[in-house]
Amino acid sequence: MYSVTPVILCGGSGTRLWPLSRSGFPKQFLCLTGEDSLFQQAAQRLVGLGGNDVQVEKMLIVSGEEHRFLVTEQLREAGIALGAALLEPKGRNTAPALTLAALAALEDGKDPVLVVTPADQTVADSAAFTASMQAAIRAAAAGSIVILGISPDRPETGYGYIQTDSAVGTSADEQTALRAVQRFVEKPDAATAQRYLDAGGYYWNAGMFVLKASVWMKALERFRPDIAVSTRAAWTQRSADIGAMTPFVRPDKDAFIAIPSESVDYAVMERCPGSEFDIRMVPLDAGWSDLGAWDAVWQVLPKDDAGNASVGDVMTTACENTLVHAASRLVALVGVKDVVVIETSDAVLVADRARSQDVKAIVNDLAARGREEYALHRKVHRPWGWYDSIDEGGRFKVKRIQVKPKASLSLQKHHHRAEHWIVVKGTAEITNGDKTMLITENQSTYIPLGEVHRLANPGTIPLEIIEVQSGSYLGEDDIVRFEDSYGRSKA
Repeated sequence: MYSVTPVILCGGSGTRLWPLSRSGFPKQFLCLTGEDSLFQQAAQRLVGLGGNDVQVEKMLIVSGEEHRFLVTEQLREAGIALGAALLEPKGRNTAPALTLAALAALEDGKDPVLVVTPADQTVADSAAFTASMQAAIRAAAAGSIVILGISPDRPETGYGYIQTDSAVGTSADEQTALRAVQRFVEKPDAATAQRYLDAGGYYWNAGMFVLKASVWMKALERFRPDIAVSTRAAWTQRSADIGAMTPFVRPDKDAFIAIPSESVDYAVMERCPGSEFDIRMVPLDAGWSDLGAWDAVWQVLPKDDAGNASVGDVMTTACENTLVHAASRLVALVGVKDVVVIETSDAVLVADRARSQDVKAIVNDLAARGREEYALHRKVHRPWGWYDSIDEGGRFKVKRIQVKPKASLSLQKHHHRAEHWIVVKGTAEITNGDKTMLITENQSTYIPLGEVHRLANPGTIPLEIIEVQSGSYLGEDDIVRFEDSYGRSKA
């Protein structure tokens, strides 16, 4: 029986999929292909690896601190058990992230096979994915480092390639047979990519790895001992949320930020061919996509006879090869081709589909100008629920707020604003100074400026309120927390 620990690397902001993907709610948590998010799909694929002598243990998620509640909530929705969420105080690329997972997996004398995947990919054929992964697991259990290679169907210039010792055959056995890795090559130009496709034996590097935790540490100590030593130091000084039902583990912040930023490929994988480490590749022919830009999303979505893909309330007339995503209203297109139109409640993107990679430039410009749209949607998710900023003026802001059953906001106060709360659904438990009260639908209360207060939902259905803020400053940073159920900063 092979003991397998799934590892999902859940960093990244997905800026090329703006305005749907934003740093506060990046693409891995979006439902772009189906009813589940890309992160949930990745977790479900890894849980499905069990069987054929493969025992899947609880998974490890490596994530940024700011996304910890998205991770746990989406796993809860999917009914998937979490071993631990390893929270990076700052992104240091994938090599330190995988090292955190390896060190966690090696606790208590264990040494499982790690199946490592990004959180933001899609796979159409789950059975083919499982077959390739199980072949990789068997090889990794024997000590090999195994990488999954995507069988190319076009001369793609946006991916790195893996050169192996032979081309894939056509039989079922050959489709999952191990290949010796000769070398890794950088993203090629169009002519070189076509040459790779014609020659055979070249595969796209999808960033999925299968290897024992101890093998990763040995290879890292061999090729990048600086990363190994500094990550181990951050891990040794880790902290955890004591007594919390959610297993959040935090490496030491100062030590982790000092770790050199490097990818798994550059740190280890590209150095393995010709070394003492046996590195192999298993082909993956399963309808894979990394959804790196809106053109890739168009590729995987269902289309009409004219090549138009749409999500939401969309109408098209005399259009060809378009992608339209309508999040909050009707979007209509007439007589256009090869364009992307992405509509959200606070932003609209219109782009040439062939230039969809360039969306990142817009996001960088928004960030440079201090515009919130680069990071947050109008509707912002919180561990207790969400709020939607539905209107705003010079000295007022109106929000719609939903609080999950049995959840509560922090005990807090504001220096610059007062608040009116009107319950529109459910029952609210209000702490207002030294008073606590229950109010229900169509009832309201007033929170004076500077008063300590809390909003809670004691019921079994979601609580919804309308909040009207008034004051000289209405920013989200005007919060002083005294108590919080979610471990957030008190100031």
